[in-house]
Amino acid sequence: QLQASGGGLVQAGGSLRLSCAASRRTSIRQTIGWFRQAPGKEREFVAAIRLSGYNTYYGDSVKGRFTISGDNAKNTAYLQMNNLRPEDTAVYYCAADPSIILSAIRDSRSYSYWGQGTQVTVSS
Repeated sequence: QLQASGGGLVQAGGSLRLSCAASRRTSIRQTIGWFRQAPGKEREFVAAIRLSGYNTYYGDSVKGRFTISGDNAKNTAYLQMNNLRPEDTAVYYCAADPSIILSAIRDSRSYSYWGQGTQVTVSS
């Protein structure tokens, strides 16, 4: 139900834009989130957006560099990643859920639907 795209190889300081398209919307309060997982590390919250009001939330490591946005009509979220660093290298996953309370929005266990990962590699 979720299709992620936009990953690739980029040099440090460069930019990439990821997209996550949901095939259907199950709730007006649908939330789309991005998580990432590097080899040997736990899955990390990156950003999330509520499609109803476009409220956005970010992980501390990406604040000021990444921007999440959404297109309500297309049921799609985008993750613009600027000033990329080698430590941003990971597989990025998008996830969605029709009903997540705010306190759980950074918890990957709160999301019911997951897309396939897309690899982001940042070279130094």
